[in-house]
Amino acid sequence: MTVRPLRVGVIGLGWAGQQHLEAYRAIRGVEVVALAGQEADLLAELGRRHEVPATFARWEDLVELPGLDAVSIAVPTWLHAPIAVAALRRGAHVLSEKPIARTGDEAQTMVDAARAAGRVLDVVFNHRRRGDVMALSDLIARGAIGRPYYARASWLRRNGIPRLGSWFVNEEMSGGGPLVDIGVHVLDWSLHLLGEPRVLSASAATYSELGPRGRGGGDRDTLTHETSAYEVEDFASAFLRLEGGGTLALETGWATYRDPVDVMDFTVYGTEGGAEWRAVGATDVPVADVQVFTERGGHPADHTITAQPGRAHQAVVEEFVDVVRGDPGTWSAHDGSHALTRARVIDACYRSAREHREVAL
Repeated sequence: MTVRPLRVGVIGLGWAGQQHLEAYRAIRGVEVVALAGQEADLLAELGRRHEVPATFARWEDLVELPGLDAVSIAVPTWLHAPIAVAALRRGAHVLSEKPIARTGDEAQTMVDAARAAGRVLDVVFNHRRRGDVMALSDLIARGAIGRPYYARASWLRRNGIPRLGSWFVNEEMSGGGPLVDIGVHVLDWSLHLLGEPRVLSASAATYSELGPRGRGGGDRDTLTHETSAYEVEDFASAFLRLEGGGTLALETGWATYRDPVDVMDFTVYGTEGGAEWRAVGATDVPVADVQVFTERGGHPADHTITAQPGRAHQAVVEEFVDVVRGDPGTWSAHDGSHALTRARVIDACYRSAREHREVAL
């Protein structure tokens, strides 16, 4: 029997939006029927290139389109909640870029809307789909290093403020700096690798030392029409206490005086061994080796795992489509609450930094 194509709309024309658009176009039985964005020339060009029948300058018009099954959101963070809630209330499933929202309370409105509508709300955490992270996840899950008790993870840049003067550095629009922007990825892959332990408390510090002086922007310099003052941190560190006695230390920075090459990493110590993944070059490096440190018979048995590259946004979009097309009884397990827990931890970190104390969740 013939199955009606899944009709999808994509909101946002930047790099992330184009990743969604191309991923949907590669899936059989999915039609991108609408595209929305404010860059008129780019909107027209992407619409022509990908044969999208309807284009809109306003996201409000896209979510009102009859017969829309799903919406992808790839716009500035302050718009995630209003777009998601509007789309969910119209009966569409939603895939949103990270972070889910500026705050946990704002994220809660999205989760509540998904539950009320009985629709899927998923959030893009593409780095857990890296091949090296998946290999490390398998290693830990099968008990190769015993019980993990301490982990450290980071994503650090030298000159990586997204755009000086843009919405990224406006606290009201972004919700924060690197902690909420790239730090949420670090938090996600860390908790994922550790088996999703509950975070009990957070002790954090934030620093704004380079951005306010116009430093740290590199080739991501401001556009002439963007004039926001620098209102967020440019570096953050956090120490998290986990259920079961484990701990996790995080560092994330857009701009720090360090090696000029960006790095993403994760180190874990377990009762029977340890492991480390370090992608020097960060997102420009599709896969890195995983170093494993253990012993057999009292002698070192260290070894290296060579992984294959992951599929990033393509994998995320495919999983979202599979859930939407699958048993509606499984939709409630994809209500955004996973991303909401990350938002609550980020909230606790910012509160800890403001109040100079450990904050319980």
